[in-house]
Amino acid sequence: MSEMTQEKRQFSADMSVGEAMQTHPEAGLVFSSYHLGGCSHCSINELETIEQVCMGYGVPVDQLLDSLNNLLD
Repeated sequence: MSEMTQEKRQFSADMSVGEAMQTHPEAGLVFSSYHLGGCSHCSINELETIEQVCMGYGVPVDQLLDSLNNLLD
């Protein structure tokens, strides 16, 4: 197998929310833990990037990315 197939995909600020959800099945739980996407007034769009969502809701992007990338450990 090549190194590329063994490499885990990391979450990044420019990744869309939809891509994040496809990267790991528990990504939605991480977003919810930051109160993102859990209710009608704080819904997030799958096409928005992680950075856009963080900017819109005042969540530190590095903190959210650390939490998401911890899913891959």
